[in-house]
Amino acid sequence: MVEQIERRKHQRVQVAWPVNVFTDHGTIEGETKDISGEGVSISCEEPLALNENYRIGIIPPNHKIIDVTGKVVWSDLYGIDENNTTFGMGICFVKIPNNDHNYLDDAASVSP
Repeated sequence: MVEQIERRKHQRVQVAWPVNVFTDHGTIEGETKDISGEGVSISCEEPLALNENYRIGIIPPNHKIIDVTGKVVWSDLYGIDENNTTFGMGICFVKIPNNDHNYLDDAASVSP
């Protein structure tokens, strides 16, 4: 059995928060899978272009919408659900307000 090496520098926490991705063709709704102060993994029904920047609204419970700009750094174009109808993407934050960055770092440091 091959052991996978964790390359992430920042701890992530699994959360299922709604997200809105704003594109030139409209808004794509999705959901977070995991998140840190540096990035987020999301799933949605439409794929996002690799290496492109998008404005994203992350909607945590009991908190204001977090408005970030993120770059798609990986994408699972084959789908991540059993019906191949949901696409998964990893997004690295390019622009995030300091207070929101701190909020996400704090959320990721809380043990489940």
